[in-house]
Amino acid sequence: MTPIFDCRDEAQLLGGMRQARQAIGRGALVVLPTDTVYGVAADAFSPKAVAGLLAAKGRTRQAPPPVLVASVDTLHALVQEVPEPVERLVRKFWPGGLTIVLPAQPSLVWDLGETHGTVAVRMPANRYALELLHETGPLAVSSANLTGAPAALTAAGAHEMLGEHVAVYLDDGPSVTGLASTIIDATGLVGPEDSRRPVRVLREGAISTAALRAVLGELLEDEGEAGAAEAPDPDPPAHEIADS
Repeated sequence: MTPIFDCRDEAQLLGGMRQARQAIGRGALVVLPTDTVYGVAADAFSPKAVAGLLAAKGRTRQAPPPVLVASVDTLHALVQEVPEPVERLVRKFWPGGLTIVLPAQPSLVWDLGETHGTVAVRMPANRYALELLHETGPLAVSSANLTGAPAALTAAGAHEMLGEHVAVYLDDGPSVTGLASTIIDATGLVGPEDSRRPVRVLREGAISTAALRAVLGELLEDEGEAGAAEAPDPDPPAHEIADS
């Protein structure tokens, strides 16, 4: 049976983190706590591991997972550009429940699925998740549940759904918020000034639209604008349907 390690117990924490690091290193899956819901994680730079994550959840390549990072420096390494408004968001809400979609750095050798050249990045506010990320590097992470089922709020709940597909479960007690992260599309802020578009809220979660607007002002798309677009985006960020 796949082990569940209680990170709140120092004796279990050391062994659990060691086994989690080893599992990520060999391309296996790990369930870990975050500040939002529990996530199932894989090495972001291992196409086989990412494919295993999608298969465990019953998802296709059309629903690529976001990437969790341990620092803002890693965000800069993964994306083409971090516009100044995004810097403001990061200072305000990271670590925390905000996932930001930006154009990915084209030199990166990875395969997260059909991303349309973007990557969704978040820095979680959970000490165990951050410790693991510092040691493993960026992790592809999606909510720890089967597609169509509610996101797991406990490690035991994740185990009920994902079972032996996962090598190690890290337990940090019940999810505090019970809310998934808010996902925004900031790709429109990158590129020539005359072609830039406002930031779109793809999914409201742990961070409210009102809180985002307090930072971005008119750079955040109005709800009316989102519903009254003249034509659909021909290449929308695939992470719009991400559920972590």
